[in-house]
Amino acid sequence: MTLPIRNQINSIFVHVKDLKASAAWYSDLVGVELNVSHVESPVHNVPVSGPTSLTLDDHRFDPNFHYEATTQPLFNLYAPNIYDAYDDIQSRGIRVVREIEQVGETAWFNIEDLDGNVIMICNC
Repeated sequence: MTLPIRNQINSIFVHVKDLKASAAWYSDLVGVELNVSHVESPVHNVPVSGPTSLTLDDHRFDPNFHYEATTQPLFNLYAPNIYDAYDDIQSRGIRVVREIEQVGETAWFNIEDLDGNVIMICNC
């Protein structure tokens, strides 16, 4: 039996207050170039590797939207060397909200974006 909903995640939506500032922040975080003049509300797709996209959404056209930061990790970004990633985050002045933790070979830490959303950095 084929179900109408597939076992596949197409996009992760991150709700933001300032689309251009957030697009610049996320692009810088993952090392992709961005021409801010090409960022237009209400959404911007940050180029990432793999089949799942990272979409920033400022809800410009939704007058009933109330922004609230997500305090648990929305997703994780891959970092093959967690300690190098942590040092890089520290050097950029990005707020770490959960220090490095390790269980077996798996290690991670959490950071906060411009709007207070929590993102996990993980080696898996």
